[in-house]
Amino acid sequence: MLDYLKTNTINNSTSCVIWLHGLGADGYDFEPVVEMLNLQHIHFMLPHAPYKKITMNNGYEMRAWYDLFGLDKDSPQDAVGIKASQTEIKALIAHANTLGIPTNRIALAGFSQGGAIALHTALRHTQTLAGVLALSTYLPLKHTLPAQKSIENQSIAIFMAHGIADEVIRIDTALSSRQQLQDAGYAVEWHEYPMAHSVNANEIADIRQFLLKILP
Repeated sequence: MLDYLKTNTINNSTSCVIWLHGLGADGYDFEPVVEMLNLQHIHFMLPHAPYKKITMNNGYEMRAWYDLFGLDKDSPQDAVGIKASQTEIKALIAHANTLGIPTNRIALAGFSQGGAIALHTALRHTQTLAGVLALSTYLPLKHTLPAQKSIENQSIAIFMAHGIADEVIRIDTALSSRQQLQDAGYAVEWHEYPMAHSVNANEIADIRQFLLKILP
């Protein structure tokens, strides 16, 4: 199982959020955001992705959930790597279950590449999850969703947020993913902010309200 940073003691928690960092970061990246959320009843698990050679970065090795060949809409995608990370996140969900937290009290969250894995995994998970937060990201392997999506999470609460000045993953890519989700019958709570490929205070406040709604 992936190593992860944990916040809040499990004894005081009735729910769990598994939060995935972006390319080249690690689980510590969103620790300050979790502290700002100040949700003591939620056990946050912030896993560290394994190191991978990234094709788009000339083979440089960094923490990553899958290989990247490009960020255009038509760039090839690392289906094998995405599937492997999906399996890792499923193992973390099962681990949270062993700590006494039922799956319907677990949400997945992620930023950028981590958000892509959170979306991919949540929509295919065969037990009902509380929700998914997809921050500054896109829907990967979108053409496989109709055949692979789970009935159990067809009505999952989805929070999508993006910066209008994002130059890493352009907002039109995120909007295309939102449309793909809506076309597949998902309800998406959409937010956009005057920021680049990052997180801001208004977004954190909106995330807090969303988490209080799905994990009261």
